[in-house]
Amino acid sequence: MTVSILAYDEKTGTFGGAAMTGSLCVGGWVLRGGADSGLSASQGTAPSTLWGEDVLAAMKAGASADEAVTSVTAPDIGRAHRQLAAIDLRGRTGHFTGEMSVPVCGALEGPGVVVAGNMLADWAVIRAVRDSYLSTLGAMPDRLMAALMAGARAGGDSRGLLSAALLVASRAATPLTLRIDRSARPLEDLGALLAAARTEPYYGWTRVVPTLDDPYRAPDLVAPEPLPLPETGTE
Repeated sequence: MTVSILAYDEKTGTFGGAAMTGSLCVGGWVLRGGADSGLSASQGTAPSTLWGEDVLAAMKAGASADEAVTSVTAPDIGRAHRQLAAIDLRGRTGHFTGEMSVPVCGALEGPGVVVAGNMLADWAVIRAVRDSYLSTLGAMPDRLMAALMAGARAGGDSRGLLSAALLVASRAATPLTLRIDRSARPLEDLGALLAAARTEPYYGWTRVVPTLDDPYRAPDLVAPEPLPLPETGTE
């Protein structure tokens, strides 16, 4: 099973994506994007990382998420084995599920959110992910973690989960990209990694490196001590 969620918080201008699966390296395979393009989630029995990148390029050029998904998936003769979701710069969503995707499979949308899944234990999994995100208050990473945990409680993967990932981006902050590529407890480990990323010194460092809105940001430099002036006088 692979489940992914993509979301946009219009109030804060924050994009967020998360994914979990019973296989390796879900973050590297599935999640792509940033605050200048929107986000994509490409998955399936034969997932295309090319889809993930191409849909971002289309949205960055001005296409809506739905238009971008259609333009990327339509020419691919192997699309029956793939799944794609996207959220664009205005928070609009699009998705595609190939007819050969392992059931239970498909996607659900909500205001500023799309959840896609395949090889689901039940539709309750994908519904729980979406509904938990929409009903949870707080920062984007916390809402995404709550959504993944709700999906796992609703049935998750009959094979057990093996990897999980989180991606958060906004123009005013540095990207947060967290991946647990192989673990017996990937959601717990992802939560622990998120907590660590919010502690010093790492968190302080993220506040002084460049962002899209402040591309030249750097730590304040300590002014050097002035050199002593040469003594002057008359003979």
